[in-house]
Amino acid sequence: MPNSPVITPGPQPWWKFGHVWLVIAGPVIVVIAGFITLWLAVSRPDPVVEEDYYRKGIEINQTLAQPEKSLAPALKGRNHAATPAVDQPR
Repeated sequence: MPNSPVITPGPQPWWKFGHVWLVIAGPVIVVIAGFITLWLAVSRPDPVVEEDYYRKGIEINQTLAQPEKSLAPALKGRNHAATPAVDQPR
């Protein structure tokens, strides 16, 4: 028995090593997440808020320019509410 040859196993295929799968798993997960993100972006497009947003913006600016329709009463009330009690008119 002392002269019996030592039998060593042959090389194993690469897929039998756990660290190989650990290295491959990172990029595979990123590629899958990229496809999921692409699918979400294509299947759920952003809605348009207003079709005629430019015209509505011009109308708002014209309304704010008119004194009878302006926000002056609201600003006056806000400023009055922020005034300390000793400085408020009686």
